[in-house]
Amino acid sequence: MNPNQKNRPSSASQAAAGTPRPKSARRRSRELALQGLYEWLISRADVGVIMAHMREQDDHGRCDSAHLDALLQGCISQVAELDGVIAPHLDRVVAQLSPVEHAVLLIGTYELRHCVEVPYRVAINEAVELAKAFGGTDGHKYVNGVLDKAAATLRPAEVAAQRAARSASRPS
Repeated sequence: MNPNQKNRPSSASQAAAGTPRPKSARRRSRELALQGLYEWLISRADVGVIMAHMREQDDHGRCDSAHLDALLQGCISQVAELDGVIAPHLDRVVAQLSPVEHAVLLIGTYELRHCVEVPYRVAINEAVELAKAFGGTDGHKYVNGVLDKAAATLRPAEVAAQRAARSASRPS
């Protein structure tokens, strides 16, 4: 047993007890980035103003500030490029997406493109969790489908290797 885990409930016991696991600093960063992107998509306010709003949030002290800055500034500065990646995989034009779905898709696409240390399945799952927490009823399913297709474009080797490993592990 890891000495750092003494007297800490396991994930299984937390889930069984209905106790949510504490959020990671990265997840908090994604949540704040989502809030900032939502504000930007609605108001088109200056990035500096939005960053100041995010720094005032209670969760800011517990987030990965560098990741938050990268996500928020990166998504805003590259919105046209990121929209260009997701647009072919949408069933409507980008302008018809809800601001929450749009922001989640921007974050997921940004991480797929620029955060190669994050496995593509993790980037997609984190986006799906954001959509579940902040989006519409079935928005997470839509986000999952769009980002899964975008991942095949942005990280073809990683996606192909993952799919090959899954099919090899299935019984014949």
